[in-house]
Amino acid sequence: MSIARNRVQPPVNSASATTGRNATAETQLSRQIAALNDLSAQQLRDEWRRLYRGQPPRLSRDLLIRTIAYRMQELPYGGLSKATQRKLAALTRELKLKGSVIVTPDLSLRLRTRLVREWRGRTHTVVVTEDGFEYAGKAYSSLTNIAQAITGAHWSGPRFFGLIRKPGANGQSRPTVAVSGAEEFSND
Repeated sequence: MSIARNRVQPPVNSASATTGRNATAETQLSRQIAALNDLSAQQLRDEWRRLYRGQPPRLSRDLLIRTIAYRMQELPYGGLSKATQRKLAALTRELKLKGSVIVTPDLSLRLRTRLVREWRGRTHTVVVTEDGFEYAGKAYSSLTNIAQAITGAHWSGPRFFGLIRKPGANGQSRPTVAVSGAEEFSND
């Protein structure tokens, strides 16, 4: 099967497009991706040149197949968002400068959002500010610092405030958290 001859057309995004047309395009794309495994190394390099319009890097066969498959999906469905591209560029710069990268979850909390956590019978309220967080009338740069101030021990701040879920093991309870401003939820 020649991948180059069976180029997938981008799905039509109009409301009048039938799902049958999109399903057909998806089925065709799936077949083309599956066919990559049957191509020779030279055919894979040719397919790279066609899709990326450049010389293929020296990659293992497996990585070459994966990157070609990604590109085949990227063309009709779109690639990474601008925000994700910026985040990856920043992580790359950090890796080059420091030799390692610490990836923190993107909490995306809105300004003035209130995080409420009950700890040992006392209710603690944190407000998201432009510069970080405010708790008990004091500014903090991270939720972890606030969690440590509350508990006296090192805690992951996002986990302490229920922003990162950790499955309860053996019936252990999770903290109850209320978020107000943008939304409210409980971590039951």
